[in-house]
Amino acid sequence: MSKTSKPQLNRNWIDRRAIEIVSRLQERGYTTYLVGGCVRDLLAGFNPKDYDIATSALPEEVRKCVPKSYVIGKRFRLVLVKRGPDQFEVATFRRDPQPEERDESEHPLADNIFGTPEEDANRRDFTINGLFYDPINDEILDFVEGLHDIKLATLRMIGDPRVRLKEDPIRILRGLRLASKLRFRIEPELRCAMHDLAPEICNSVLPRKREEFLKILKLKEPGRVLVEAFDLRILEYCCPSLDQLFKDKNKKEVFLNYLDRIRDWVDDPHSPTELFSVMVVAFSVASGLVSWNEPIRQGTLLADENLKSFMKDQLGMFISEMTEICHAIEIASRLNDVDSFKKRGIRRQSAFVRQHGFILAMKMAELEHLIEPHARKFWRSLT
Repeated sequence: MSKTSKPQLNRNWIDRRAIEIVSRLQERGYTTYLVGGCVRDLLAGFNPKDYDIATSALPEEVRKCVPKSYVIGKRFRLVLVKRGPDQFEVATFRRDPQPEERDESEHPLADNIFGTPEEDANRRDFTINGLFYDPINDEILDFVEGLHDIKLATLRMIGDPRVRLKEDPIRILRGLRLASKLRFRIEPELRCAMHDLAPEICNSVLPRKREEFLKILKLKEPGRVLVEAFDLRILEYCCPSLDQLFKDKNKKEVFLNYLDRIRDWVDDPHSPTELFSVMVVAFSVASGLVSWNEPIRQGTLLADENLKSFMKDQLGMFISEMTEICHAIEIASRLNDVDSFKKRGIRRQSAFVRQHGFILAMKMAELEHLIEPHARKFWRSLT
């Protein structure tokens, strides 16, 4: 049963380009709404960063109606609409396939079986993500009691939490992240299911875990999510090295102190290398691998199997990211010793500051107060 209502949200926050896409499709006779996270954020008082659009138009119909749009994907076909440097996703309403329609070789959510708005809402994860908003008529369409849960500041699963989490275990991490971002409480049945089904995270592919960790690191307080994951024994399965570190209260405190300063470390929140650098430094210092009291020899960090597993197997970092961050830490530990570098000559000095990881190393050294003013002046003169 749907509920249509006038929403309480800031329409001035809505991207006019998203409204234009909705309007264009509605004018062609297609049922079209803003959907998901952008609607949730608007209702919760957050300025959305991305806008997703759901419509009754098929992908090829969207492409014909909307300029600068491109059909992408095979298992889950949708349309990307490009507007300058930004893009908007337009997806046709989906429904869950019947047993005879399911291809067992595919992910249960990766299908192209189109449906109605209500069917589309009910296949989404949390009630607060199942809301549709019509910006033309200024109406909210709610099939899943999402408005009620936003008013209660509660994160609730659509359907049976145990079934839905087992269907896609990444929802466990996503749920923790959303609850922290919105300051919502996790509904007790869902919280219990998250704890009980934590081992299922081991079945999730690493790229999706990587994506969630990066989103967690973009939060104002990423440490809150990791502490909650530790308390629910979720961290044990998604990041065992960090779980082991958190069992030592002192090491846990050191790690979380670094994450509390993440805004100082990260200039570009879209840079995975910058985001992951905070995690790697925090883990390396907290675990005792890095002390900053003495220079670290090149290659030391990547040779450490525990750190390597933490980065590659648990966070899903790329080799290039691992190499740059570890090299930057090693460089940062040596930057205060300018006398030995001055003896190398101009060419070798210039080559040193041009090497991969130097800029990140300078940032680390300054934030960690590893270099004195005269050393900072020396390196700045070479860059």
